[in-house]
Amino acid sequence: MPAPLPPFDEASAIAKVQGAEDAWNSRDPERVALGYSADSVWRNRDSFVTGRAQIIEFLKQKWERELDYALRKQMWAFHGNRIAVRYQYESHDPSGQWWRSYGNELWEYDDEGLNVRRESSIDDIRITEAERRIFGPRPKEDHGKDVIPLQ
Repeated sequence: MPAPLPPFDEASAIAKVQGAEDAWNSRDPERVALGYSADSVWRNRDSFVTGRAQIIEFLKQKWERELDYALRKQMWAFHGNRIAVRYQYESHDPSGQWWRSYGNELWEYDDEGLNVRRESSIDDIRITEAERRIFGPRPKEDHGKDVIPLQ
């Protein structure tokens, strides 16, 4: 997942975001962690994570709580080695309650295209199963499109 490399243009930033979305939708912590440098630092909500081992453990715990997780990301802005992203994902907790989570991320990359810094702010709302709109990975024909409604 590391390619494309900075400095990003619009096409390479969109490709980087889609690659991240695809990796996260795999729900495979080891696969996701490969997109981050060995010493990558995160702020995710109120958690602080450093390095691939902590990223993998964080994601394992996340996907034990957030079942049937499905994500959409959109590139919001880019400059040099940085990308800003907005995203939404849906999941349900072990009790069966469905959630839609709205977030914004700030990413910074090294010269090899690995993410060295990720800052994520996320809000959650309860939804019913009937209100779901994200089902599995994004279809190829929607790659690069803004298909994330605000509500």
